[in-house]
Amino acid sequence: MWEDPIVAEVHRAREKLAADCNYDIDAFFAGVQKRQALLGARLIPQKKRAEPPAEADRGRHSGSSGSGSSGAAPAA
Repeated sequence: MWEDPIVAEVHRAREKLAADCNYDIDAFFAGVQKRQALLGARLIPQKKRAEPPAEADRGRHSGSSGSGSSGAAPAA
């Protein structure tokens, strides 16, 4: 079977990280938090998702179906 070298590298990295933490997920995340703290201002803060602009709703009217028909639901 063909083995993708990139996937194999990711699996090796995962195995090494897990082994370094003695396969303890809590120890792994404690290490991640420690490394984040050491980076300090070098990390870019996550921004909140922007609200869509008002123009995004242009052309949508809550009272009309847009089909020009009698308003009946389309047949299934």
